[in-house]
Amino acid sequence: MKINLKLNLIIIFFVVLICARISFAQELSSNELIKNAKQYNGLTITYCGEVIGDVMLRGNFAWVNINDGDNALGVWMNASLASQIKFTGNYKSRGDNLEIVGIFNRACLEHGGDLDIHAQGIRKIANGRMVSEEINLDKRNLALILLAALFLIWILTLFKKQ
Repeated sequence: MKINLKLNLIIIFFVVLICARISFAQELSSNELIKNAKQYNGLTITYCGEVIGDVMLRGNFAWVNINDGDNALGVWMNASLASQIKFTGNYKSRGDNLEIVGIFNRACLEHGGDLDIHAQGIRKIANGRMVSEEINLDKRNLALILLAALFLIWILTLFKKQ
């Protein structure tokens, strides 16, 4: 009876330990990851944000920058995962929003000591899209008025010199 109780306690201990490790796969912000980098180092985390910049292919892998609104973190992923990315954020488009599950590295030895995430999987939360910029008519009109005022001042200073 005592042996079964001890065995059950050992099994429960290991199950709790494994569950505690898995529970770190909660969604974290870039501020949280940067602030507590030692705490999350080597753990599986979930990080969400918009793909920005370019997808930089490196053989069978790719670098992707993910911005959660506060900071952008570099994510190292398999090129097949990166092929799911259709839009990257820039002046003319909004990037795909992704949920990244991967290993957080405070100082990745493989990548020169940089803070990064090695993606194990990604999930597209929202598709990116092209963004059309419209001219703000109020700003245009103000710029024309200021240009006219500057021209008038220039003309007046020319006549004042004569």
